Amino acid sequence: MFTQAMAGKMPDMASASGSEESAGASSLPGALNPADMAEWAKASTEMQKMWLEFVTHQAGQAAAKATDGANLMDPAQWLTISKGMLKQLPGATFEGTTKLAQDSMHLWQGVLSRFVASAATGGADESDPAAALPHKDRRFADPAWSEHPAFALLHQTYLMLTEYFQQSVKAMGGLDNEKRKQLQFAVSALSEAMSPANFLLTNPVVMKRTIDTRGQNLVRGMRHLINDLKRGQLTHTDTNAFTLGENLAATPGKVVHETPLYQLVQYSPSTKDVYEVPLVIFPPWINRFYILDLTPKKSFIKWAVDQGITVFVVSWKSADETLADVVWDDYIRGQIEAIDTVRDRLKVPSAHTIGYCVAGTTLAATLAILARRGEADKVKSATFFTAQVDFEKSGELKHFIEDSHIEMIGQLSPKGYLDGRYLAATFNALRGKDLIWNYVVNNYLLGEDYPAFDLLHWNGDVTNLPAKWHNDYLRDLYRDNKLVVPDEMSADGTKIDLAKVEAPCFIQAGREDHIAPAESVWRATQHFSGPVEFLLAGSGHIAGVVNPPVANKYQYWVGDSDAPSLSAYIESAEEHPGSWWPHWLAWLEGQDNTRVPATGKRKPGGRGDTVIEDAPGRYVKTR
Repeated sequence: MFTQAMAGKMPDMASASGSEESAGASSLPGALNPADMAEWAKASTEMQKMWLEFVTHQAGQAAAKATDGANLMDPAQWLTISKGMLKQLPGATFEGTTKLAQDSMHLWQGVLSRFVASAATGGADESDPAAALPHKDRRFADPAWSEHPAFALLHQTYLMLTEYFQQSVKAMGGLDNEKRKQLQFAVSALSEAMSPANFLLTNPVVMKRTIDTRGQNLVRGMRHLINDLKRGQLTHTDTNAFTLGENLAATPGKVVHETPLYQLVQYSPSTKDVYEVPLVIFPPWINRFYILDLTPKKSFIKWAVDQGITVFVVSWKSADETLADVVWDDYIRGQIEAIDTVRDRLKVPSAHTIGYCVAGTTLAATLAILARRGEADKVKSATFFTAQVDFEKSGELKHFIEDSHIEMIGQLSPKGYLDGRYLAATFNALRGKDLIWNYVVNNYLLGEDYPAFDLLHWNGDVTNLPAKWHNDYLRDLYRDNKLVVPDEMSADGTKIDLAKVEAPCFIQAGREDHIAPAESVWRATQHFSGPVEFLLAGSGHIAGVVNPPVANKYQYWVGDSDAPSLSAYIESAEEHPGSWWPHWLAWLEGQDNTRVPATGKRKPGGRGDTVIEDAPGRYVKTR
């Protein structure tokens, strides 16, 4: 789709140059002088050369591609997936075509009459060209979309049709709730892909840029496209702007323990005294741990260290063939081992814990297993960042748990591990307008340079997953919701019953989280038996967690954690501006505020302390 737009013909300059009204707001040149023609010829030659070099490169990679599976970054593949969803769903036909025809006629008449009236009055009312248009969308905010009747009619018709199909899905009978949500997702994905903004010849902003730069935007865009096709992944940020250990994941510390599955990093204290009870953070192995250690101003880990907490973090290894047989039990054993390692290293009876996303789900199982074994006192408290244990209301990722999708994942994992680019593409598809098509337009068509953005850099730094674990996770938790059924699941030879978890728990959810919806996260309060504090943070799955006090952004709500539902909690809640981190720290101090000197092994790598290497360690850099 977008590859066709990039590799297709240049605009017909002979026809385009004849009208001062073409391409929206700007007039196109009336004729091309020799210098202009030379620039266009140069651009065309550069693009052809790059494309031929890419084709040659791809031919050389053919054997590897045969074993690695589909191209995981091409947005066009999401059209195929969406169409497949449509075919599987019953009654996927749309009625109301008479109303559609009537609405279309009214729209066309309204848009065209607007331009006729404007011409009659000499354009006196054109201070806000888009004001009179009935459908609004930020993709079409540039005046070029509303200043020419052809482009105004084009994008207004597109928005009308999108709204029509979405409303048709809502009104369709014969669908259960989950199938309806899948169909809504498929329709949304298709409509986002088919936006006129995504194509060279239907985007007036791109056409103007192409004229103004004599095609150099397409040369730069072709270069971006080819680089992404080679790496098999969409690029969202400047890949050369960040270096781990220097301007990302730069909090000082040492790797103090290592297994084939993870490294354990301990951070150096920055205060004279520290809390006696240390903190062990379990980030999700779906991503790199440094989401909690971005640039120093955003780093949760650095902030926690500066508050006087002795912080450990687990850095999971990105899966390869050596981890092909890893299952959930191995991650649970890894969490237990990390807790024991910290307890033994600092000679303390217990540790605070944090589990983020899937690692939080796993931490809940770990706590249940420790409780059943009579070892619950190893954990002083547990904090859950946007983590689900009850998956009945688990949100948009449920669109990818049909048997056909799980089977496809198996086909993409011939060596026993799932390429992380597939997961990145899946999460991007959940917000295709912002994380796929926006970049297609900006970087491939407009030829803009990539920004230097630490969060986007982390988002593109993918990890591979053990395929057995991933498939079991989708089936047992997302699809069958077994974790909340007492003793339905077991790990490491021990049955799991979440009701046995009596440790104090702090549960954080993001109000706008589309990966772990707040309603789904809230349900954990109904399954643990110990004291629970629930907090609702502004924003979503990442920004709702990574919200440092210095940023002074967003807000959070604190209410009755014993409320019978999330809606009842929200009714009781009081809104607070800014970061929720200080509120969490006060809760942690409430569990135990004893302080001790930051000496001995509280300072990793000091005299007599054998360590492996400097933070952030090798595993986080393994690709």
